[in-house]
Amino acid sequence: MIRIFNRRRALAGSAAAVALALTLGACSSSDNGGNGGGETETDVAAALEQGGDLLVWGWDATLPPMIEAFEEAYPNVNVELANVGTGTDAYTALQNAIQAGSGIPDVVHMEYSAVPQFALTEDLADLTPFGAADLEDSYTPGTWGSVAIDDGVYGLPLDSGPMAMFYNATVFEENGIAVPETWEQYVEAARTLHTADPSKYMVGDAGDAGFVQSMIWQADGRPFQSEGTDVTVDLGDDGSNKFAEMWQPMLDEDLVAPVVTWSDEWYKALGDGTINTLLIGAWMPVNLESGVPEAAGNWRAAPMPQYTAGDDTNAENGGSALVVTEASAQQALAYGFTEFSNSGDGVGVRLEAGTFPATVADIESPEFTGKEFPYFGGQKVNEVLAAAATSVSSGWQYLPFQAYAVSIFNDNLGKSYTSDQPLTEGLASWQDAIVSYGNNQGFTVNGG
Repeated sequence: MIRIFNRRRALAGSAAAVALALTLGACSSSDNGGNGGGETETDVAAALEQGGDLLVWGWDATLPPMIEAFEEAYPNVNVELANVGTGTDAYTALQNAIQAGSGIPDVVHMEYSAVPQFALTEDLADLTPFGAADLEDSYTPGTWGSVAIDDGVYGLPLDSGPMAMFYNATVFEENGIAVPETWEQYVEAARTLHTADPSKYMVGDAGDAGFVQSMIWQADGRPFQSEGTDVTVDLGDDGSNKFAEMWQPMLDEDLVAPVVTWSDEWYKALGDGTINTLLIGAWMPVNLESGVPEAAGNWRAAPMPQYTAGDDTNAENGGSALVVTEASAQQALAYGFTEFSNSGDGVGVRLEAGTFPATVADIESPEFTGKEFPYFGGQKVNEVLAAAATSVSSGWQYLPFQAYAVSIFNDNLGKSYTSDQPLTEGLASWQDAIVSYGNNQGFTVNGG
């Protein structure tokens, strides 16, 4: 069976590998031949007409058909797509190329959580001179906020991941479980299901930094705030505590299947009714269809449960952008490619390939929202997901060394999944480690 590796999962890898990508004192790519922002919006059309060669690094499955469409529209441009790895592997390779001063790509596929880190070290081009800021209203607030940092725009959103609850309707019906609308109802449904059949669980969670961050975001937590090198970390804020208080009984009462997300065991559990909800980004349908074909017809989509009945608060889970490197000698051409892919005709091509868009016009399109999904029993899944995108709350920030923070998650908060350490203590331990690392790297980091 073919499994599609999910590009939006939380960054993983050794602390040493991630630390390589962040050195405040290192030379930025502006020392390596970048144009320093000398080109402007008026140069983009001319660059596309003149053409040239572009090197794009990316692993998104929708890029190859989009590149084909781009080269057809602009026959003088030749695009080389290279997959140098996903997540941390790709970012480490990028930093190595920057330090070597050679082999640096023009455009990079980059998760939102990694953008602040490379923007801070001035390795990404500010796209404002090319007119990127004019596109703000074209994108959902959550995705735009991930690329608009301080006074610059350091990429264009490629896709988005507003959270939704995917659930096994067949198992719910067999056990008399109503779709939960609040977290209180969700926890109670988990108890009901596991009591009725101890082999079945509401959810699988072996500890995942991306999931925890999204859940804190949905609880209106804002634990990370930064401006330049001034950073505040408060994993004891109201949202963090709200999530911990809600999720702790799930762990204490063994209501969570201790299955590692994206593992073969996880896919099997989704197919055989062992795991029966997914609290995850809107990009998940294509992964269910391809990775769990045996469960076709069983799954449905619903809004995320709320802490207060009647509320409508959501978060993003994953998602990525295309960024232009500061070292690129042809930033105008690279921007033209990025805009075609993420704002122009390329969006439609990627929609056909299964992406969940970040562009408001496409999310609101009747053709998009009215699509019926046979895998989901004919449900118009995008109606649920489009609504989820409009309820993402604003103000979330990632750390300027987010990749490192994720890499030490299991050493700190991860212990709450394997021992009696409460989630609140795990969050405090994670905060202490993040603060210590940031200060050692030259940031001014304060704990909340």
